[in-house]
Amino acid sequence: MEGIPDHLDYGLAIVFIGFNPSLRSGETRHHYANPRNNFWRILHLSGLTPRLYNASEDQDLLKLGYGFTNIVARPTRGAEDITKEEYAEGREILRDKLRKYRPQVSCFVGKGVYSEFSRRAHVEWGFQQESINEGVHEFVAPSSSGLVRMKMDEIIAIYRQLSLFTSKDDHL
Repeated sequence: MEGIPDHLDYGLAIVFIGFNPSLRSGETRHHYANPRNNFWRILHLSGLTPRLYNASEDQDLLKLGYGFTNIVARPTRGAEDITKEEYAEGREILRDKLRKYRPQVSCFVGKGVYSEFSRRAHVEWGFQQESINEGVHEFVAPSSSGLVRMKMDEIIAIYRQLSLFTSKDDHL
């Protein structure tokens, strides 16, 4: 199964970065398409989107200033199926994408995604002190997977930091 298309452009407020597409996303060719994934609901409840979108509308979020990509393009059942080689290659590809498009914020959807990208073992939620790509703020948000054990209110509160950041910046 081939990867799904990125939704990237210049001047984006946020690029959301996942591990890789789920099998369901690979089948539908849309980001966060697994019905057990809470991504679209989290975006809406945190104030990042004015209404509840669904995965089939992922490309429409470019109009809101949001893009999508993954550290690894190949769809799998789970992140544990990604090889070290795929991560190494994906890390370089992702760095190049972020350097090229230079979003205001790169939001890593899960601590594990950011750890794989940054090679940092200790990661906190929210904005990171040091960015790998100069001029791009790095933000770590909880995974939106239905398997996450965090309370939904806690997850939404972390994503709300992004909403507050982008709404206070007039240039976004």
